[in-house]
Amino acid sequence: MITKADRLNIIEEYYFSTKLKEVNSLIKKGKQIINLGIGSPDLQPPQEALEALKASLTDQSANSYQSYNGLEDLRISISKFYNKHYDVDLDFTSEILPLMGSKEGIMHISLAFLNVGDSVLIPNPGYPTYAAATNLVQAKPIYYDLKSENNWLPNLKELEKINLKKVKLMWINYPHMPTGANCDINFLEELISFAKKHQILLVNDNPYSFILNRKPISIFNVKGSKDYCLELNSLSKTFNMSGWRVGMVCGNKANITNILTVKSNMDSGMYYPIQKAAIAVLNSPNSWFDKMNDIYEERRVLVKKLADSLNCEYDNKSSGMFIWAKINNDTKSKEFINELLDKYNIFIAPGDIFGSNGEGYVRFSLCATKELITKAIKRINE
Repeated sequence: MITKADRLNIIEEYYFSTKLKEVNSLIKKGKQIINLGIGSPDLQPPQEALEALKASLTDQSANSYQSYNGLEDLRISISKFYNKHYDVDLDFTSEILPLMGSKEGIMHISLAFLNVGDSVLIPNPGYPTYAAATNLVQAKPIYYDLKSENNWLPNLKELEKINLKKVKLMWINYPHMPTGANCDINFLEELISFAKKHQILLVNDNPYSFILNRKPISIFNVKGSKDYCLELNSLSKTFNMSGWRVGMVCGNKANITNILTVKSNMDSGMYYPIQKAAIAVLNSPNSWFDKMNDIYEERRVLVKKLADSLNCEYDNKSSGMFIWAKINNDTKSKEFINELLDKYNIFIAPGDIFGSNGEGYVRFSLCATKELITKAIKRINE
């Protein structure tokens, strides 16, 4: 028997990979499951994406290997996008690297900057892939607390008390997933000062900045941040293109070059028509974002009613495509969501899969129609 690699002993299959098998099995058995657990947009991409994709399918270079650092026109479009929406200047020749989804960027960054035994600051609660990538490269995760009483922001005074000598990298993610918390420029400045003081690479994972958030910000809005920061971004949430796998990492030339060294050994470039589609959507007018936010706002109102029906508390000021809600009794997160699935055929995400500070919370997705959310409310109230 061929044994698995030792590194698989310190990670496990992604929760949604396993749980969705159970949910899909119930659907095959005839259960009318309402899925409010996954952050996969159900809305369509801009029509321009579909038209650009189709139009480029017969281009002479459509089926060839592509450049490892993406089409120049794509990098120019990303640069213009950042300038228009974040008021940030990025050099398209050296400070932008397109990715096949920002999730792969988490692994590329980990491989590019972490050695065995390095430490990484990881938010609790937070996106589980940060810890998985850290473990896969045999670095050490150090979880820092995010708590409601501090508006789900890191307590930098508490972080200063721990031994940071081996910390090489820190993950942040604002607007935050799963809590929906926001971070302003002043706090970003504090974070960057902390990173500079301790010589830590600060990485902001920023895919939710346009969802129910009228004032998107970038970590690069802080002067001098490129020396100590990287930023991941994505078209998945902003333009409803999660299955297309288009993301980007931005930073200074040296850091981007290091990531490209890893990436160029991992893939052979992004499919040409998808790059052309990405160029098209990055030029979308502001009305696109207004339209999407109007839809998500209507859904958010209904999901809050669903949370009310389940006696859960939530923050009215959150951003992103989720509602993070506290269970108002001693029921554990997984117990709560399993009961909801068994009794009402409604699937939501348990908070503890995002870290120990998520215990006692659940996450509702806004990626479902108003009709489905209304149906879920009726099931609870009947």
